[in-house]
Amino acid sequence: MALGALPLALAAAAQAIVVISGGIDLSVGSMIAVSNVLSASLMQHADFRQSLAISIFVLAAGAGLGLLNGLVVAASRIPDVVATLTTGFIWGGVALVIMEKPGGGAPPEFLNLGAGTLFTSWLPNAVILLVVAVAVIWIPLRGSKLGLQLYAIGSDRVAAFRSGVSVERTRFASYIFSGLFSAVGGLGLTMTTGIGAPLAGVYYTLSGLAAVVIGGVSLAGGRGGIVGPVIAAFVLTLIPTDLIFLNIDPNFGQVIQGTLIVAIVMIGGFLEMARNRK
Repeated sequence: MALGALPLALAAAAQAIVVISGGIDLSVGSMIAVSNVLSASLMQHADFRQSLAISIFVLAAGAGLGLLNGLVVAASRIPDVVATLTTGFIWGGVALVIMEKPGGGAPPEFLNLGAGTLFTSWLPNAVILLVVAVAVIWIPLRGSKLGLQLYAIGSDRVAAFRSGVSVERTRFASYIFSGLFSAVGGLGLTMTTGIGAPLAGVYYTLSGLAAVVIGGVSLAGGRGGIVGPVIAAFVLTLIPTDLIFLNIDPNFGQVIQGTLIVAIVMIGGFLEMARNRK
């Protein structure tokens, strides 16, 4: 479950940062695919030390893709959903240019970073990698001035602007961090599957958004964190497995996922109405 949930959890983390700032990023899955095929193609004949250097390059490339997303959103004034849907198509095409069909690979030592166990079989490396990624990227961001600004513009952009917050610069930064988390997700996908798959990102865009909603992040922005979506990613990964054990068609997992989203959004709406009345 840890191996299966790792890329989805990182996709949810990438999406959560943008949603907290009041936006949405429909290119997360495509950026994961680009990072996945880029790493798998470059690492195919590399040793472990070279693979680590390539990983740094892939992380920088992911942040670069997020930077371009932020430029499109901030400079064009196009709604986030339209801008990132467009860039998502572009990054999906880039993934196909890099690798037309599934292939590539990575050295066994690199794959073991995600698929192996370091301390005990009860604590797979995939979980350790996820905790480290969240601790290194999200925790410093959450406690920084930029983190407060993300929540501020997500809660009320006008009030944040009047308080001296640069709204466009903060939105721009949120997409950079989204691209960075997506790159980690792409590397995690390479570690867990051992190959690059240019079309793998399709799943992570909508499922990542579902994990964000189920994990308690408000789609209106300004509320929530990353821990909830990460836990929700594990839950969404567990549902199809449970259905298989119960001899139920695992495709019903998508039905359950959609039902959960509707129920949680409705409950959140009712709670918001009750809070406003008070």
